[in-house]
Amino acid sequence: MKKTITAAVLFAIGVPMLAVAQSAPVPAVKTGDTWTYVDTFEKAPSVWRQTHDEVTVLRATPSHIYYASKPSGSTQPPNEAIAGADWSRERNVNGAEVVVNRPLAFPLSSGKTWNIDYTELHPNKLHASEKWSTHYRVVDTETVEVPAGKFQAIKVEAEGDWVAQLEPTQTVTQAVQVQQGDTAMVTHAQKTGAVQATGRTYKAIWYVPEIGRWVKSVEEYYASNGVRNERYTSELESFKKGPE
Repeated sequence: MKKTITAAVLFAIGVPMLAVAQSAPVPAVKTGDTWTYVDTFEKAPSVWRQTHDEVTVLRATPSHIYYASKPSGSTQPPNEAIAGADWSRERNVNGAEVVVNRPLAFPLSSGKTWNIDYTELHPNKLHASEKWSTHYRVVDTETVEVPAGKFQAIKVEAEGDWVAQLEPTQTVTQAVQVQQGDTAMVTHAQKTGAVQATGRTYKAIWYVPEIGRWVKSVEEYYASNGVRNERYTSELESFKKGPE
């Protein structure tokens, strides 16, 4: 029998537990657990869009969570993916599987820290390499309000930076030259050496042990001038437990 956990119930059972807990263990997610989020994307100066997305556990092993994601209410086949048991994400970097995002590192306890660092060669046609460094820290418990209601959550913050080496470029210019009655086309090629670009990142995650995932997350990306380029916000709308 499937059960939907309301925010009121979660808040009632979550407050005393989180207030005294010294650590939060790996979540015991199971097949059928479903989270629905409202996701907002902002890109400077004027791009803004919002979607409603559903994440459902297909199966869980001691080391991984297999899940499907799709727009809420969609009849199209969902995207299927694998996450670590801590909801971390791996992908191929320079021919090896590398953890590129670890929002949670269990057991969670106040003050705990961890780092994610990796360098990727030729990630796209413009960059010769990208180096990403992120430092995570469990802040404390905090009350957070989202569309699903009010929750007592464990807050994790992460600050980081990125450095990109741009691929060398070549600029070609052409001009018409007239000399002593003769006309000729002159071509000039100029190479630009490697240029470095930098920026910073900020992330915040509000995790609630009772539902096995976060109820809110924020990711922000800043350019070298300190101006925010992009922000991704995800807030829980509902949570449904799988069959017992």
